[in-house]
Amino acid sequence: MKTTLLLIRHGETKWNTLGKFQGRQNIDLSERGALQAELLGKHLNGNFNAIYSSPLNRALSTAEILCKDLSFAPIPLGNLTEIHFGTWEGLTYKEIEQNYPEHFSAWRTDEKIAPMYDGELSIYNASLRAKACVLDIASKHPNEKVVIVSHGGLIKAALIGLFGWNMTMYHQIALGNTCINTIKFDEKLSPLLIGLNDTNHLTEHIPLSI
Repeated sequence: MKTTLLLIRHGETKWNTLGKFQGRQNIDLSERGALQAELLGKHLNGNFNAIYSSPLNRALSTAEILCKDLSFAPIPLGNLTEIHFGTWEGLTYKEIEQNYPEHFSAWRTDEKIAPMYDGELSIYNASLRAKACVLDIASKHPNEKVVIVSHGGLIKAALIGLFGWNMTMYHQIALGNTCINTIKFDEKLSPLLIGLNDTNHLTEHIPLSI
């Protein structure tokens, strides 16, 4: 068995351009974000068997664009929702660092838990949720290619969980809007990372922003 999962970050939002933590806030795609999704849809060209999505608007709208001409629709899953950043949502990195210096430092440097001020409480918690969700999807689609549209934080947490990385890897990976991250699974659901942060579908059309 070989199952291929494409973990895709949603298109750009206005909060992305402002550098704000979105978390569970239900922010819509910007015009640029919708264009990114259109370009990704042309690149994928319907070459997948199923599509799952976070239920938040920015992800679900991206997923709907990717399969607008196909015979199936996105399947929303609550466990694909972005990490819950709690009080930090709506703030920028700089504002969080200034207002919550101790918690911010622990979140960035702790290798085992990466605790947060509130919300989901840690990157570790998010990694458990994301890993379990991704493995469940993979197990249901043997020998198929499946798209998962989610969020930058959640995808990084999934990678940390799947590959057993320490929590500081969260801050050492950059994922652009509508990037493709490709993982193949064998019959034992052992993951193999094939591609990371692939945004080639954008480079010839619109400038990248991360």
